[in-house]
Amino acid sequence: MSLPFKNPEVFISAPIPPCQDDEYEELALGVANMGENFSKITINRPKVGDYDVKFQVKYCGICHTDIHLVCNEAARTMYPIVPGHELVGVVTGIGDKVTKVGVGSQVALGYYMDSCMECDMCDSSEENYCMKGDTHTFNAKKVHGHIGGNQETQTFGGFSKSMVVHERFIIKLPDNAPLAESAPLVCAGITMWDPLRYWGAIKGGKKMKVGIVGIGGVGTMGIKLAAALGHEVVAISRSAKKKDIAKEKGAHHYIDTSSTDSVKEHNNSMDLIMNTVSASHSIQTYLGLLRTNGTLVQLGAVVSPIDFKNIYLIMQRKSIAGSYVGGIKSTQECVDFCIAKNVYPDIEVVDASRLDEVYNTLASNSSSGVRYVLDIEASL
Repeated sequence: MSLPFKNPEVFISAPIPPCQDDEYEELALGVANMGENFSKITINRPKVGDYDVKFQVKYCGICHTDIHLVCNEAARTMYPIVPGHELVGVVTGIGDKVTKVGVGSQVALGYYMDSCMECDMCDSSEENYCMKGDTHTFNAKKVHGHIGGNQETQTFGGFSKSMVVHERFIIKLPDNAPLAESAPLVCAGITMWDPLRYWGAIKGGKKMKVGIVGIGGVGTMGIKLAAALGHEVVAISRSAKKKDIAKEKGAHHYIDTSSTDSVKEHNNSMDLIMNTVSASHSIQTYLGLLRTNGTLVQLGAVVSPIDFKNIYLIMQRKSIAGSYVGGIKSTQECVDFCIAKNVYPDIEVVDASRLDEVYNTLASNSSSGVRYVLDIEASL
C-alpha cells in the first residue's frame, strides 16, 4: 500500500551526511525519499551534552499532523524524514548539569524540542509560542543552538530507538504511568488541555458548558478532559453517526449540525467551543451556539480562508481565537492530571508492518476516535 504523497515535484532533498564525532548512529523508521514507503534507515543523533537527556524510545504516537509532513502536503518536506512527536520512554543517560530527571526515569517528549529560551513567551513557560519560533521534533531546521550534532541536518522524530533532547523539553512521567497510553497525552491531550486552561476551565468553582467539534482522536480526548474537569460537555459533528461514541466518552449532549432542531436546542448557550476539524468548513453554526462572551477556539490547521458573519461577534461580544499545543509547564500539568484521574485516549498499538496502512487510514479521515501508537521495540 503506497503512501498518499502530494506535490511530487516540490520537495527538499536533504541527505544525511556522515556521522560526526559528536554524534552517534541510530536506527529509525522513516521515508528515505519522496514516493517511497516506510523502511528502516540510519540517522545521526547528537551525543549527550551538559543539559541533555538521552532516552530509549518505547512507544511513539502517530498523529494526523505526521501525515501532512511525511506526505509533503505543504510542499516543503525534507527527505529523508523520520516522523513522530509523541515519544515516551526510559532515560538511559544524562548530562553533567541535568537536574530534572535521572537514569531510569520514565519521560515523554512532545511536538517541539527546542526554542530560544530567552523571549517573553519562553520566560512565561509558553515555549510553543516562542517569538523566534519553536523547533519541531521532526523535519525542522536547528536554529537555537540547544540541539547538538551537525547543525545543518534536520531534526528526526520518535520513530527511532533513542532520542537526545535538552532537559527543558522533557515531560516527567511517574513510574506507574502506562507508556503506550501516555504517548498521545503530549499532543492530543495538551492540544485540548491548553485552551481549557487559558479560558478558565481548569480552575474549578465554575461549571462551564463546553462544546467539542470533531469526534476524532483529538476530539474524544477533549470530551474526556472536559468531563473529568466537571463541565457540561456537548459533542458537535456534521451527522448523527458518532453520537454513541461521543456519549460513551463522556459527552452529555450531542449536536448533529445537519439537523436544525438539534442545533436550535443549544443556541446561545456555550461558554467555550473547541474546534478540532482540520478540513475547510463553515464555522457560522458554532458562533450561533456561543453565549454572550463565549469563545470559539480553532485547533484544526485549516489553510483556506474561513467565512463568517462578524455581526455575531459584535452584538454579543463573542470571540474567535486559536490555540497551538501548550508550553512545557502546561503540558506537565496536563499529563499529571490525566495520569492522576486515569484519563487516557483510546489507543491501538501497532508495529512497523502496519505503518503504511495506518497513514492511509488517517489520511482518509476514517478513524473512529482511536489514536494509533507505534511500538518501537517491536518495530526496530
